[in-house]
Amino acid sequence: MKIHPTAIVDKKARLADDVEVGPYSFIGPNVNIASKTTIGAHAVIDGYTTIGKNNRIFTGAVIGSITQDLKYKGEKSYITIGDNNIIREYVTVNMGTAKDSATVIGNNILLMAYSHVAHDCIIKDGAIIANCGTFAGYVTIEEKAVIGGLTGIHQFVRIGKLAIIGGCSKVVQDVAPYSNCDGHPLKIYGLNTIGLERAGVPQESRALLKKAFKILFNSGLTVSNALKKIKSDVSPCPEVNYLIGFVSKSERGISR
Repeated sequence: MKIHPTAIVDKKARLADDVEVGPYSFIGPNVNIASKTTIGAHAVIDGYTTIGKNNRIFTGAVIGSITQDLKYKGEKSYITIGDNNIIREYVTVNMGTAKDSATVIGNNILLMAYSHVAHDCIIKDGAIIANCGTFAGYVTIEEKAVIGGLTGIHQFVRIGKLAIIGGCSKVVQDVAPYSNCDGHPLKIYGLNTIGLERAGVPQESRALLKKAFKILFNSGLTVSNALKKIKSDVSPCPEVNYLIGFVSKSERGISR
């Protein structure tokens, strides 16, 4: 274990033997950090925080501070971070609000500098959040979604997998998976065709998604009627089925 002499690591913290902790960092008593994770200078890791293997946490990141939710009354809540993540300078991650709740960050995620992950958020594998991406509480970011810099996302909003959101966007409703979108307020401009191709989604599925998107976003139908038409007019495939399920479960409504 390589701990800089100026770092403060509580005796109760559990760190793997090969964890590195940089100058002037603080590791609290209820922190658990797995193998090959590195903590940069002036970082704070506190609260009931579990961090997996091979993460790189950069200068000034603050992980495990209490929620900013005014409903918080001191309950025991958690942060869970998976493996192979990059958490850049001055990122902040808050723990959950309610007793036994958690903020969850998956694997292979990039959180760029100054991004903020509020209480009870879930970020799934492979997502990328650019500089100053800001998530209110209970936001869910699905697999391989890309969030542009300076984008603000309202509480309880879900961002579907492989969606890409342009910088400086304002997101107040759910974003359908596979979307290419941008704006203040957010507008959908079509499929994230490059992301779908890079993810290995077959050309036939991409063509079916394109047809489904035209019905959902350009037909003028209500969401419920658009879903009915997609089910009747578009051949099923895993991606179209996922799109239908995501939209059907939306509670805040879909950005259109």
